[in-house]
Amino acid sequence: MRNRIKTRPIRQGWRQNRERLTACQFMLPEETTFLAKGGFGKCLFKRIFKCAILIPFLFVAYQISSESGGAVSFYEKTVPNFSSEDKLLPDSDQITELPKEYKPLISKNKVRNLVDSKTFVNLREESFDFVSGDHHFYVETSIDTSLQNFILEKMDTSTSRYVGIVAMDPYTGRVLAMVGFDEDDASGNPCTDNRFPAASVFKIVTAAAAIEKCGFDSDSQLTYSGRKHTLYKSQLREKTKRRVRKITLRDSFAQSINSVFGKIGIHQLGKTTLQEYAEAFGFNRNIDFEIPLAPSVISISDESYRWAEIASGFNRETTISPLHGALIASAVLNRGRLIEPVIIDKIKDEEGQVIYQSRLTPLNQAITPHASEVMNDLMKATIQSGTCRKMFRGYKKDPVLSKLSIGGKSGSISSKARDARFDWFVGFAEEKDGPEKIVISAVIAHGKYIGIRAAQYARILIKKYFSNYFSNKASESEKQNS
Repeated sequence: MRNRIKTRPIRQGWRQNRERLTACQFMLPEETTFLAKGGFGKCLFKRIFKCAILIPFLFVAYQISSESGGAVSFYEKTVPNFSSEDKLLPDSDQITELPKEYKPLISKNKVRNLVDSKTFVNLREESFDFVSGDHHFYVETSIDTSLQNFILEKMDTSTSRYVGIVAMDPYTGRVLAMVGFDEDDASGNPCTDNRFPAASVFKIVTAAAAIEKCGFDSDSQLTYSGRKHTLYKSQLREKTKRRVRKITLRDSFAQSINSVFGKIGIHQLGKTTLQEYAEAFGFNRNIDFEIPLAPSVISISDESYRWAEIASGFNRETTISPLHGALIASAVLNRGRLIEPVIIDKIKDEEGQVIYQSRLTPLNQAITPHASEVMNDLMKATIQSGTCRKMFRGYKKDPVLSKLSIGGKSGSISSKARDARFDWFVGFAEEKDGPEKIVISAVIAHGKYIGIRAAQYARILIKKYFSNYFSNKASESEKQNS
């Protein structure tokens, strides 16, 4: 069973406490005796006396509540504690109260109506201001300008129809880089567009479901026949006269073998489970964000071959945005928890008052912590011995990349018109001897010629981010020692 957010017992406990408080105040047992003996006046006097005693306590409680400013909170730039399997929110010492003068704050929905989303297309600065109506506003974003400008300079648009690249802090959901190119619309933002077929990226969902529902682990033995990247019905039979090859779940994921995942979809998971886990990972769902984010889409019919297509990513109807891809990778690092994305840290009005403040907002428990650990292993195998091996060749000898554990999932599929080749990378990099982590999601729609691949963008972006990180870390260490 997957862990879920358990709010009902809390509310029930609150009601029970309220009922107990009411009973202690107004329904003491001796009162029924007074009433039975006609002691109405004495009973009334006792009630008034008890209420009079209670009033000062209520007044003190009200003052404390007023001074604390209520229960609105936002995240600090600290690492949340995800060590508990059944706790989704960070520890209380990692949440700070929002100062009273900053309230009331506007919601993300109002932010979407206030700020023009086109402003966020390939931002060059960390902050900007804008005018709405007669009011002036100042916006501080989560963008890492060094990383953003680096990838903008490296982006090759000469052979691409679309480019969408997102870098995110998996702990907080803060978008560190969001770079895009749309050949047909200069103001379009492919990073939040759901037009892109998920392809083999969906194998992350299928593998996670198989780990939980079927008890699979990295070394579970599976079989396949035929070629690795085809999906014929003859390859999906449980028993076949053709020669079969044995392979582990780790290697079948790393090498992205379609028929293995197609058979899992048909024989182990089925329609209901595939749908359940897709929605747990955020498909067919509106995810709150400061700018419009198109929901990723999945639709599963009752035809069993269709389940195989869905499970293996061998279809063009299951679509996803690059931003959602980053959220899926984040869940693998966050012990199976999805985190709501943010790109705005705060918005101030012309008087300098904060009207919007982002905060850490967990969405749901997509998979168990155990399943996320197995997925972490599968995604690392993709880099070490799978479809991304060539793109990350030599990373263990690189002065920066050798300090990291890197995992990912690639995917590729042609458009329906065969005029573009969609190329995916969704993955992560985490410091081996420290807490720092980053997730990357990139999709490239290559045109007539293949330019820079999605996994190549991921590699240079990861190296740039951690080069800056290690450099800053060394500088801070020198200052402390001097």
